[in-house]
Amino acid sequence: MKLRAEVLPLLLLLIVCCDGRSLGTSDFPETAAENRGAYEMNRRMCMVCEQFMGQVVEYLKENKTQAEVLEIFHKTCLRLPSFRQQCILLVDYYAPLFFLEIGLVQPEQFCTKVNLCGAKLPVHLPKAEDACSVCEHAIVDVLTKLKDPETQLEIIEVLIKACNKVEQYKQQCKKLVFEYGPLILVNAEKFLETTDVCVTIRACKPSPTETAVE
Repeated sequence: MKLRAEVLPLLLLLIVCCDGRSLGTSDFPETAAENRGAYEMNRRMCMVCEQFMGQVVEYLKENKTQAEVLEIFHKTCLRLPSFRQQCILLVDYYAPLFFLEIGLVQPEQFCTKVNLCGAKLPVHLPKAEDACSVCEHAIVDVLTKLKDPETQLEIIEVLIKACNKVEQYKQQCKKLVFEYGPLILVNAEKFLETTDVCVTIRACKPSPTETAVE
């Protein structure tokens, strides 16, 4: 439960620490290829923001105090050294505003207000496939992308898309993504190679050997 409580603020902080407007301006030279990259990054940032903001709302419904939420935020900042400074500045400056806004706006509205979302962008998902195949392909894709430190947000997107394909267990799947988010970001390759995620979320059936062990 403690890990679960720390994951979502971390992911939210990683999202909001970069203002959406900056992604389309100074951070990206004006070339066609990099403009497309900026567009894709903005799209992913918007989707991830809306997903995790919705989960943050659920945590606040559990009656955590502002002090408890701030403590969780600061602890999660310490978990990723490369984002620590931005993360702490974000908590100290924006957290009071966040507490004021969260009861007044929906997650989608909040993400738009902080410039992570603009006009709705179409998200084209693949046609229905076998849930196990979708999950396994997603994990392979994730392991490949882990070689590039710039694709951490894309990793979250891939996992969320895989969850959306496993309709019966969609919420359980998303909770696992939230719970193991820090592990995926800090030591993802080792985690995914040693954990059968697709069996864990019941997208795939365990092998006879695994069933016998259980």
